[in-house]
Amino acid sequence: FFSLLSLKLENKTKGRLQKQICQVVLDHFEKQYTRELGDTWTSVRAVLTYPLCWQYAVLLNKFRQPAELEEALCMKGYHPAFQGPLPYLPASLRCYIRRTPGRFPAQKHQAGKLKEYYLLNAASLLPVLALEVKDGEDVLDLCAAPGGKSVAVLQCAYPGQFHCNEYDDLRSRWLKQTIESFIPDPLINLITVSKLDGRQIGDLKTELYDKVLVDAPCSNDRSWLFSSDIQQATLRLIQRKELSSLQFELLRSAIKALRPGGSLVYSTCTLSKAENSDVINLILNSCSDVVPVDISEMAKALSQEFSFLSGTQQHELLVLPEEGRAWGPMYIAKLRKM
Repeated sequence: FFSLLSLKLENKTKGRLQKQICQVVLDHFEKQYTRELGDTWTSVRAVLTYPLCWQYAVLLNKFRQPAELEEALCMKGYHPAFQGPLPYLPASLRCYIRRTPGRFPAQKHQAGKLKEYYLLNAASLLPVLALEVKDGEDVLDLCAAPGGKSVAVLQCAYPGQFHCNEYDDLRSRWLKQTIESFIPDPLINLITVSKLDGRQIGDLKTELYDKVLVDAPCSNDRSWLFSSDIQQATLRLIQRKELSSLQFELLRSAIKALRPGGSLVYSTCTLSKAENSDVINLILNSCSDVVPVDISEMAKALSQEFSFLSGTQQHELLVLPEEGRAWGPMYIAKLRKM
């Protein structure tokens, strides 16, 4: 009886860890990604549908300088995520990963106390590395919540002015809290947090920024696979068709907000071609004032720790999750305004 009871308890715990896969979404992905990714989809699906093999990176907060934390991470088998001859890698950006799955304990938000680190998918730092922010540049993070990429930008450089925008009310509160948790007082004054419609920022803030990050709302493959119910999943899949036109409008707005000579990075956390290269191709075909920027060197330098889809164009990368390197999905494209 006791062994049966403990088995039941064990299964219950496993069930909690292994969230329920939403069959409607999986069927949809199965059709679309088999068509778009071919055999690659099989290994990607194995990672996406098994959260127990997911990995989390630890981004250190330079404003807390926790020396003993780096030692503790190394003892636990973590190593720096970014090594090799990267075109842009500020020494102040310190991020640790390890090959085995599992999550370092998260830190709770405490008013007036800075957190020592941020847990995230290591691939979500690649758009920040591609943006190459330098001290004194004016930067716009167009769809900034929950704030991980904004925090990462500030680990890299001190912008002249830093505008973090998030249209959604709840997510905007989350963004503010993230910034308060990581950025000390004098620096916080350089940051403007707004709740504008990203599609209108280009008209409101024309040619004001040197760098713009568009981490666009997208069909988040990881979380969608575990949609809480069939209704939510079905609604998401219907709305999915409309996302690419929103992404296109956000990009067009971002280009207007860029100064000539400035650059823009577009990113999503989906594998979907319609929301990735299709959107970028549409922008390149319809906006004569932007050109693609080659970021293939970045993929070469990171090929030890990240798996990339082969055959993409030079101005884009797609990080594919695989076992032991379960980062992504993350699509990144870079453009420059003439």
